[in-house]
Amino acid sequence: MISFPDAEGLRPTPDRVRETLFNWLGQTLYGRTCLDLFAGSGALGFEAASRGAERVVMVEMNRTVLRALQDNINKLGCVNVSVLGQDGLEFVLRDAQKYDVIFLDPPFQYNSLGDYLPKLLEILPQHLNRNGMVYVETGEAIDVPPTWQVLKSGKAGQVYYQLLAVTQIQLAG
Repeated sequence: MISFPDAEGLRPTPDRVRETLFNWLGQTLYGRTCLDLFAGSGALGFEAASRGAERVVMVEMNRTVLRALQDNINKLGCVNVSVLGQDGLEFVLRDAQKYDVIFLDPPFQYNSLGDYLPKLLEILPQHLNRNGMVYVETGEAIDVPPTWQVLKSGKAGQVYYQLLAVTQIQLAG
């Protein structure tokens, strides 16, 4: 069981939504690499690790939450999980790695910043392996740019969630 501090904007993905997401992804993630871009509680990244992901990179800017994530990694003995203390957008601008699954669950107040999510969706295709997917969780419905196709979507309470893939047109370009 993971523990996390009470921090502003920190809201773990609800169990029901997480269960749906991992049904969509398949029950195992053996051999896949995952990026949990706004890790928060780490629920998505730890779930991916528990389902056999080869590597999970968590990115979290809040120092208190970062320490809790590091403690949970140690407590759970997750040798396949690493955590970095950075802003998610800054991280993807500098990171050269590619991933099979990217979890994009920023604090809901980021959505009100207007262009934060569109900037990420513009950058993320270059960070995906072939057949890679991005999971997006927001507090309001979003329209994805034409470079993305919505594979699955749902809503639970105040949470909107979508599983995205890069369109074939984008891959060919």
